[in-house]
Amino acid sequence: MKVIFKYGIKTYSGTIDDMVYGSFRKDELCIGREYVYPTITADNHLKGAIVKNLASVYHNVSPTYLQNLKTYALKNGQENVPKDKLIPSCFSMFLVMMFAWFKSDPEHVDLSTVTVADIVALDADVQTIASAVTAGFLPHISNSADLTSGIQ
Repeated sequence: MKVIFKYGIKTYSGTIDDMVYGSFRKDELCIGREYVYPTITADNHLKGAIVKNLASVYHNVSPTYLQNLKTYALKNGQENVPKDKLIPSCFSMFLVMMFAWFKSDPEHVDLSTVTVADIVALDADVQTIASAVTAGFLPHISNSADLTSGIQ
């Protein structure tokens, strides 16, 4: 519904008192609706379990691998991300890499239970950042071949 505020306030964007407001048409129109909490589905639970497990894997990688991932994320932000966009964090790049690895072999990779030892045992291309870039799991950057520290 269209909303009209008192005291000279034209528009507002945000949530107040169980209402969600949005500002449109260059701050000339304000639309309001009742806030409804979204229904949690089985897919939400599955994605939550996957990300929780991947966070655990991320915290158990070797410090040199983590440093390579941080270097990659920074360089990727400089080379592949437009200036008006935020640079992805190293954890988000880790998630991108892991989901790309899953897509390449969904029959053998289970992201909700994978561990660092499983990655090493499967001889996965995500063991180093350089091999992940070569496999196409991460966008190419200059000097990606130098990021060869192992995950374990």
